[in-house]
Amino acid sequence: MASKLGIIAGGGEFPGLVIAACRADGRPFHVLGLTGHADPKIIGDAPADWIRLGEAGTGFKLLKEAGVAEIVMIGPVRRPTLKELAPDWRTTKFFARVGLKALGDDGLLRAVAKEIESEGFTVVGIDSVLADCLAVAGPYGGLVPDDQAQSDILRAWEVAKGIGALDVGQAVVVQQGIVLGVEAVEGTDSLIRRCAELKREGPGGVLVKVRKPGQDRRLDLPTIGLATLREAAAAGLRGIVVQAGGALVLGREAIGAEADRLGLFVLGREDAC
Repeated sequence: MASKLGIIAGGGEFPGLVIAACRADGRPFHVLGLTGHADPKIIGDAPADWIRLGEAGTGFKLLKEAGVAEIVMIGPVRRPTLKELAPDWRTTKFFARVGLKALGDDGLLRAVAKEIESEGFTVVGIDSVLADCLAVAGPYGGLVPDDQAQSDILRAWEVAKGIGALDVGQAVVVQQGIVLGVEAVEGTDSLIRRCAELKREGPGGVLVKVRKPGQDRRLDLPTIGLATLREAAAAGLRGIVVQAGGALVLGREAIGAEADRLGLFVLGREDAC
């Protein structure tokens, strides 16, 4: 039997998919929900404990008591201030050592994963639990980008790789060769809404999401779901491109059907680098 999986749950629907996958496979699991981030409705009746983001000491204790061996971290978590964290002693020591302000998102996640493994757990990637969600090359649905969109994709891909190398973000919106916005701390949905106010007349822009160069594959892979498509359509974008093998797509068939309904292309693109 597979070892017991600890699911450190942030927001969105992915924690629920991991719970469902564990149940389907008969794998033992325990959820550690992050209060204010994870949705209690998504966690449902799964075996779970809840902690604030700053209660690392309590979280480690609860996971050990639950008999967890491997841990997956899944779901978006807004980066808090130290005041919002109200950190316990274990968390305070961690931030004193790594420096909250000195690290970008990827650096912080790497430090968190290292801290988790120092407690005897093994951190695993979400793609090892939900392999079907890993993006594949090619279109999702019946629409494909035209020449203008292809040009915008190439430009956005280049910029996304650049900001990723600086550990800034994973997503970029480009319209007619002009960078409308890059993702930083606000997240993809807020990026899309912001770009809606900046769009130009003519063919709409594209959203591109790629894995940061050198990013630990176990941590924070770029993700799209139905909500991403709806935000993109509302903002007047023409399509979304994700990195094949380096991003997560929440439900292939559902994404393809919704893309067709909304008149968007959704494409998995292989990294040429």
